[in-house]
Order: sequence, then structure tokens, then C-alpha cells
Amino acid sequence: MTTAHDTATTELLAPLHAADPADLDRLHAAFVAAASAEGDLDVAYRTVDSPVGLLLLAATEAGLVRVAFQREDHDAVLERLATAISPRILRAPARLDTVARELDEYFAGIRQRFDLPLDHQLSKGFRRSVLAHLPEIGYGQTESYAQVALAAGSPRAVRAVGTACATNPLPLIVPCHRVVRSDGSFGGYLGGTEAKQLLLHLEGAA
Repeated sequence: MTTAHDTATTELLAPLHAADPADLDRLHAAFVAAASAEGDLDVAYRTVDSPVGLLLLAATEAGLVRVAFQREDHDAVLERLATAISPRILRAPARLDTVARELDEYFAGIRQRFDLPLDHQLSKGFRRSVLAHLPEIGYGQTESYAQVALAAGSPRAVRAVGTACATNPLPLIVPCHRVVRSDGSFGGYLGGTEAKQLLLHLEGAA
């Protein structure tokens, strides 16, 4: 499937399918460097393996803008980013090296808080207020949807909190997995119930 994020790269490499993979990697790196230098790289992305599956990471110059689980369909996520932010999207792992390293440290149990610049342009209104509160829920702690609604300034907006968590563009980094039902059950999660359970067990919250 050809998507907008790598059309230019595909066209550039089309005559070189028989070339050495290392040569293609160098050519791609040169293409990315040129695009970045000329201001033509608005969204960089890469994928990383993790205990909760393959993750797509995407960043603008302002910061990390999207983390997507494999079940979300990474190609579809990139297409939506092309529409919502810019079609100038390229696989450019270097911009996301720090994100990948901090995620590795988190899953290894040696990092409890992320120290990353974030781009929140995909979240608006009350949803953004909810997501702004979530990092205040400490590592190894949980809050109910009702508690989050109260903290976000709308005590009756429990369902809206659930929607904000379900559409969180930065899961893991903005820890919506720490929001559970009032009875202590896990509730829904963008990455799936098993992923949420794994994260809470990793943090000692379940």
C-alpha cells in the first residue's frame, strides 16, 4: 500500500530495487537530511518494538505528536497525520531516538516519568484538559474516571473522560492507562485490555 508519507522516497528509489540494502539506507538517510535542511520534513516517524507490540512514534519539530499501537493500523494513522498536520511525512528515526530510549527505559523498569517535548495539537477543548491532568497521576497509582473528571474541572463529565482517554494521541507517554473504573476494574484502553493490564502490572498498580 502506497501512502502519502513516503511517496517521494518510493519514487526516488524505484530504479534501485536491486541495490544493496545498505546503499538504500544511506540514500534514504541523505534524502531525509536534505528534506529536513530544506524545511520539507514536518512529521518524522519510526516504529519500535515493545512488550505491548510494535509502536509507531511520530514527531513534529515541536515534539512527539503521536504514539500508535499496531492494532490502530499504522498506515491509517500516518494517513490521518498527513491530513491533520502535513503530508510532508518521512521515516526519520533519528528525530525519535530519545523517545525510543526513554520507552526502553520505562519498559525496563528504570524510568518512571518521561522527559520529552510534546506537541498537543491533536487534542482540543475538554479532552486536552483531561490529558493535561493525566501525568499528575503518579507512577504506580491510578485514578477513577470520576476523579479525573473532577480534576479536569467537570465532575459530571465522566463519559467525556472516557472518550478523552480512548482518543489519547500519546498513550504511554500521557498515561491514560492509569485511569480505571470506580470499582477498580480496568476499563477500556486504546491498546487493548491486555496491554493496559501489562502496564499497570509493570508499574505495580495492579
